[in-house]
Amino acid sequence: MSAVLRIVDESSTGEQLHELTIELRLVREKMSVRELITRRVRAEVRLHNARPTEMYRGLVQPREAERVLNGYRLAKTAQIDEAAQTAKALEAFQQNGFLLLVGDEQVDDLDADIVVGEDVKVSFVKLVQLIGG
Repeated sequence: MSAVLRIVDESSTGEQLHELTIELRLVREKMSVRELITRRVRAEVRLHNARPTEMYRGLVQPREAERVLNGYRLAKTAQIDEAAQTAKALEAFQQNGFLLLVGDEQVDDLDADIVVGEDVKVSFVKLVQLIGG
């Protein structure tokens, strides 16, 4: 069984920043939030590494990259470490670095099961860090 999942990155104001469509090979129609984040990050890293550029459009900022409009600028054209990016994304989720909406429902537990399918929109809402707090 496979499903095509539409993943959208949004700002906290609802502005769409980036859209990624990935095809998931599923054993069942449910998966954990942890698995969803892991598979999303792996897909975007593999896309980048297949044709590396100085720009990386991904969920979390790679080490030694600068945040720029619509992505991250790498110091040089380089491969991204899939395991490091995955670990960073899971940590960011646990520390409220971004929100996850499946359909219209916010999910906040890495081990929660979600139902994925053709008609499900998954939104990763990137939160803007405030300066001076």
